[in-house]
Amino acid sequence: MNFDSLDTGLGDYPPSLHGTLDAGLEPSLDPHLNPNLLQGVELDHEALSVMEGMYSELHSAVSEVGIPVTAMHFDLHEEMLWMGNHRGHVTSFFGPTMGRYSSFQIHMTEDILQLHSLETGVLCLTKTYLKCRTRGGLLIFDYPMEHGAENHSLLVTDNDSVLLGGQQNYVVEVDLNTVQDANKFTLEDPGVAVMRQTNRFFFCGHTSGKVTLRDLRSFKVEHEFDAFSGGLSDFDVHGNLLAACGFSSRSLNGLSCDRFLMVYDLRMMRAVTPLQVHVDPLFLRFIPTYTSRLAIISQTGQYQFCEPTGLANVADIFHVNTVGQLLLSFDVSSSKQAMAFGDSGGCVHLWSDAPDVSFNDYSRETDFPLPCLVDTLPQLDWNHDLVPLSLIPTPLASTEPLLSDWPTSLATPKPRRAPPCDPEILRTMKTVGFIGYAANPRTHRRNQVPYKLKDLEQDYDNYNQVPESPIGRDEEPHLYMVPKKYRKVTIKYSKLGLEDFDFKHYNRTLFAGLEPHIPNAYCNCMIQVLYFLEPIRCLVQNHLCQKEFCLACELGFLFHMLDLSRGDPCQASNFLRAFRTIPEASALGLILADSDEQTGKARLGRLIQSWNRFILTQLHQETQEQEGPQAYRGTSSSSLGSSGESVIGKLFGCEVENSSLCRCGKETVRSSLTLLFTMHYPEQNSQDKTIKEYDFAEILKRSICLEQSTQAWCENCEKYQPTVQTRNIRCLPDVLVINCEVNSAKEAEFWKVQSEYAFNKAMQKEATQSAKTKDPPPMTTEWCLDEEDACKMEGFTFDTRAEDLRHAWIPLTLKMSISKSHGLEITNWPEDEELSATEEAEGASLYDLVVSVPHVLDARTGGNLVAHIKVEETYHQRKEGVTHQQWYLFNDFLIEPIDKHASTQFDVSWKVPAILYYAKRNYHTKYDLRIKNPIDASVLLTEASLARKQRKSHATFIPLMVSEMPQPGDLVGLDAEFVTLNQEEAELRSDGTKSTIKPSQMSVARITCVRGQGPNEGVPFIDDYISTQEQVVDYLTQYSGIKPGDLDAKISSKHLTTLKSTYLKLRFLIDTGVRFVGHGLQKDFRVINLLVPKDQVIDTVYHFHLPRKRMISLRFLAWYFLDLNIQGETHDSIEDARTALQLYRKYLELSCSGGSEEVRKVLKGLYEKGRQLDWKVPDSDTGDGRGTAVFPSVMGL
Repeated sequence: MNFDSLDTGLGDYPPSLHGTLDAGLEPSLDPHLNPNLLQGVELDHEALSVMEGMYSELHSAVSEVGIPVTAMHFDLHEEMLWMGNHRGHVTSFFGPTMGRYSSFQIHMTEDILQLHSLETGVLCLTKTYLKCRTRGGLLIFDYPMEHGAENHSLLVTDNDSVLLGGQQNYVVEVDLNTVQDANKFTLEDPGVAVMRQTNRFFFCGHTSGKVTLRDLRSFKVEHEFDAFSGGLSDFDVHGNLLAACGFSSRSLNGLSCDRFLMVYDLRMMRAVTPLQVHVDPLFLRFIPTYTSRLAIISQTGQYQFCEPTGLANVADIFHVNTVGQLLLSFDVSSSKQAMAFGDSGGCVHLWSDAPDVSFNDYSRETDFPLPCLVDTLPQLDWNHDLVPLSLIPTPLASTEPLLSDWPTSLATPKPRRAPPCDPEILRTMKTVGFIGYAANPRTHRRNQVPYKLKDLEQDYDNYNQVPESPIGRDEEPHLYMVPKKYRKVTIKYSKLGLEDFDFKHYNRTLFAGLEPHIPNAYCNCMIQVLYFLEPIRCLVQNHLCQKEFCLACELGFLFHMLDLSRGDPCQASNFLRAFRTIPEASALGLILADSDEQTGKARLGRLIQSWNRFILTQLHQETQEQEGPQAYRGTSSSSLGSSGESVIGKLFGCEVENSSLCRCGKETVRSSLTLLFTMHYPEQNSQDKTIKEYDFAEILKRSICLEQSTQAWCENCEKYQPTVQTRNIRCLPDVLVINCEVNSAKEAEFWKVQSEYAFNKAMQKEATQSAKTKDPPPMTTEWCLDEEDACKMEGFTFDTRAEDLRHAWIPLTLKMSISKSHGLEITNWPEDEELSATEEAEGASLYDLVVSVPHVLDARTGGNLVAHIKVEETYHQRKEGVTHQQWYLFNDFLIEPIDKHASTQFDVSWKVPAILYYAKRNYHTKYDLRIKNPIDASVLLTEASLARKQRKSHATFIPLMVSEMPQPGDLVGLDAEFVTLNQEEAELRSDGTKSTIKPSQMSVARITCVRGQGPNEGVPFIDDYISTQEQVVDYLTQYSGIKPGDLDAKISSKHLTTLKSTYLKLRFLIDTGVRFVGHGLQKDFRVINLLVPKDQVIDTVYHFHLPRKRMISLRFLAWYFLDLNIQGETHDSIEDARTALQLYRKYLELSCSGGSEEVRKVLKGLYEKGRQLDWKVPDSDTGDGRGTAVFPSVMGL
């Protein structure tokens, strides 16, 4: 700033202006003291007391006596104060005591005009240079200005760039990352002396006295204030107020400080009443603490506090004791607790309102140089016999060898022998050229290599399930035990929601995962299990009934989405919504509270087994209890089932004979149908703690043909008696479902011991086979891929099949048969072998493992459930066009191919078995696997409203006539409105940004479809309000138009229907092949839980959009293209659907008239207009009449 024009006589003020100084307070410096005596002296006034809440001088310090201080700046990251002087020197002071921290030269001849602190250093501005130094003075970068440029001010923006302005007719934007020009903005009025920024504008103060408000993107002038005629001194912005001080032109005395501050209201963009002050203002700052007060500083050392909209008081004037020097620089700390003044004599004055002042609210620690440590020799006590003289080293004076110099023969260097490679690494290693690649088996802790191999146990089982210490990565075994693909997956939400989340990173297949953020989504793995059983998939998609909440119907809708998806995840929101309404599910404790689901308190292993029993029973009842035909509203029934029988019973049902024998000899026999079996493990002898070896087939047979003693009522004895209850089966099911019931440490220990027995048995068998082999195969550089062959490397002999059986107790294939003589027989069977003709004639069957569901224990996330599923050929044929079988891991939206042995391996320290499915080989050949869509045009017929008060005169739509039934390719305008069931859960990061943990749960409240062609184009044929039984926390009336009571059947006057009824209408339209036109349909279909092919969706939000630009609202597009003023107070779905149709017609018109270039040109004009209006529609009534004239009125029809 140029102060040459200031009147030096302005400092002669009467003593009355200093009345606020305490009379008993001595001045900090003697006014008669010679300044030359202060060279290098720091002034510290310990005796001064600071009054709380009132600013007073805390400390003063001198950098260079007689050198004016031209720039002051409080560090924004550390507790430091920076100053720059007239000779280009920069000095920093630490803390309120103003201890000198660093001092370095920036320029030899030019003034330091402005300072600004960054995370890594300090920006220093001179007339021709911008330099960045570390806080210690090291150079980071040096940016010279163009020839002829003269800087006056800098402004660091929010996007890692800095704006430089001065006497030149442009402002330069410099990228701080590349230290290069990013932009150059031409100015209409040169001479930028001060720059400020808010979230709305850049503010530029010009030497001519003007203040211009500029756009944050284009730097174009939006508004302009002509503040002072003689020049601008300083200005500041806070909230909606801008205050400026400057100079006025006097005809006799030239320029003089104007004692009227100009104050502007940024809401109305006009000046308010000027503020008269009692000092000549040179600097001003807003210091918002309790109020938006202003600090006005004069050049002579006086400063005054006042409100920008009030009157200045003489009592609010304070004085900085500058010993006759002029103030040339000023700054306020970010905490508003401290102010700093720099005068022309080289002195820095620190004022604060508290003795324990802090410059920032949150400052990081400052790095100080290490003190110089001088080595001192220890003092030797010569009188002590045991003092080692080697404490004082002596130089080696002679060339004679030392005693420690051993001869070479006795000191042969021998390097430490490297430990052998882990056999697991050698087993899984793939060789490419001379380099081997293998996955980390994670048998050791990170960065630790064991050398004592004999005592080392390299197994996960040595780790305790509970970490010994909750602190530190090294004490968390689960961090290493649980493979990454088995861990709980979460969705990272951004500003765009799910649009920029990379689901392909978790799923490279074409199968669809399921999203986990919905309440009670713990059953996602079992939903996938049911989907990949072909008879169930066909059964539920053929099923349709009139019950509002039918799990079989909802599963059919969900499986239809899984069929259509090409790798994108789906969500089971409608299925889980119906699941929460089933009373039996609540009674069984299957409905989890949000707190239990998030904190991991739920026992997921036991819960999913109960859910497995519940869903099979529920599907069996729902598909069996059909009254009349199976289809909806009288259409033809499906061939998969009829009244009184169920495919679920055929598939899983097993007729069981339960006999109860009392000790009196009375035997009672009852028959029943069971859909699954529960594992029962043998009781352990309390004296003998060793667990015996059992075969899985033996335990399974005991569990199916269960025999146990219990108290039961005997009709013969007429009292409760000890009875022996025996269960036998009469037939074998097509799919054998097993609940493993590993719910305690005792069952887990039993499973672990049996796995060890099975593994040792397999290793012994392999050793026996290797001993019989006389000539081992020669070692090759490539790995043996054949599982049947043994491979030998570096002295290790092992078989891949045996290694894969570690932690495996269950077989991949079982042989089961029932005979009158022997009853049920179950034995393990080689997977690749078939039964002989004799065995098949005897009724034996082979059962292959097709599903295993483990509970993953993870102390960090509370655990989760996954599924290993053997996907059959038909699914691969539909999705990929190939014919093969493959095992996959399903972990919510993570899907990954796995080896078949992974489905049988259960390391119970982190992977506990829960559910097993064994399917009879080729069982699906006796089922009709055709799917006939049960949804027909009858769903579009007129239906009664659930609302009791709804009248015919209130109808807002006209149903389709028979002649208007949709055809493939027809246009249908669609819009939906929603309400909120659960609010969004988010956390605030340390940098102030918001991170979404769990999005808000929305529910569809209104769905509208309008005709897209024909004489009644624009007339709605669906306008359904969706009844909900769940609690609504926010009706979002401003955006949805839904009011409390609209969804209540008792008081609503709307056409109220069930979600299932409206869902069927939309499904029929999708299956017919109509094309939906709307604005933002992606979110609509997501909340409705529909999957629509992309070629059937016409979304105007993307048609009127340029790449890497913002999405434009429907209201602004309607105003710009159609001259319609919509969505005034609330949203109306009929209006929005009609408008979207009109916009699509407009897009087709633009495309036909000029092609893509014409559309792009129009869109550029649209974005330019939107930036000018800040994307706000001007208040106008011109569009209302036009909007109603386009389509015929519904009420008129």
